Amino acid sequence: MTDTVAVVTDIHGNLPALQAALARIDELGIERIYCGGDLVGYGPQPNEVCALIAERGIPTIYGNYDYAIARDLEDCGCAYITPHDREIGQQSVDWTLAHTDRASKDFMRALPFDLRFELGERRVHLVHGSPRKVNEYLFEDKPARLYERLAGAERSDVLVFGHTHKPWVHEYGGVLFVNCGSVGKPKDGDPRGAFAILTEHDVTIERVEYDARAVAGEVAAAGLPAELADKLVSAT
Repeated sequence: MTDTVAVVTDIHGNLPALQAALARIDELGIERIYCGGDLVGYGPQPNEVCALIAERGIPTIYGNYDYAIARDLEDCGCAYITPHDREIGQQSVDWTLAHTDRASKDFMRALPFDLRFELGERRVHLVHGSPRKVNEYLFEDKPARLYERLAGAERSDVLVFGHTHKPWVHEYGGVLFVNCGSVGKPKDGDPRGAFAILTEHDVTIERVEYDARAVAGEVAAAGLPAELADKLVSAT
């Protein structure tokens, strides 16, 4: 599949979900894989995820979580709705800082903000949140004028991103916007891992089964907040 690429993003320390996604990509015969960041955070296997991405030689950008953990920062740049959500999030940051080894932090620290590549005659721009900020949330229901402005400033034909953990695809101003969803922590009500498959003429969001309940058990056993385990199964 020369003119086909797969983009995985928002793995968040969920090794089984990443393994399932990569197995599906290999099964489909797709050789070009890119990663949109947030390798760590919330999940129990940050080092294993970083090691697998490095081992596979997958071109990768940093997410907001990667940026913070790599630099031993205590603020991941995440947006929280309630003080309780912020408390749970901070517990995740603290745990991830303590359990991510130096090799993984060095790997993430070396990652770039964005990547550009060609897919047939299409130019593709990969970012984590948006071209403007690593932690900007581009939700599907935001005003069209926002996306028209982004399209006007974009030099590529396709803008690929993640960060919201909710997949969507829509064209604005001649630019195709592709939110890949999340491999390891979906928030769209479907606990299966999500990633994007792009061809020169089409985009699909692929879903892949993995044992979310088993990973939820690992989250709880690792000492991460129980709510994070519950959200893996409910995908909220």
